[in-house]
Amino acid sequence: MRFMFLIHTAAEAAPTPALMTAMHAMAQREVAAGRMIADAGLSSAADAKRVQVRSRKLTVLDGPFAETKEVVGGFAIFELPDMAAAEASARAFMDLHREHMPDWEGVCEIRQIAGSQVELIRAGG
Repeated sequence: MRFMFLIHTAAEAAPTPALMTAMHAMAQREVAAGRMIADAGLSSAADAKRVQVRSRKLTVLDGPFAETKEVVGGFAIFELPDMAAAEASARAFMDLHREHMPDWEGVCEIRQIAGSQVELIRAGG
């Protein structure tokens, strides 16, 4: 089963060097074990764009977005046996933040990936 972790935070704050070192060590272990497929931090919401459809009209909005109360700061994709394993992994990741950036607040949202058009296309489907 594949899972996406989305890291939400109320304010964009760069990880401390200690947190970056700890996250890198965790990522190395997860990749070596075959569990982590991809991960990345995201650029600032100030540089983002939103392409939306509302009332049948397509518009493009430039960031930053005043109504945004939190931002998605990064993501990771894992291959794990079940939701319990995904939760354990997310807890370990968030514990790194608690340990290395005690004042940071955020959420790791875990979502099971339901299907992939890319994988279907690559498989010839």
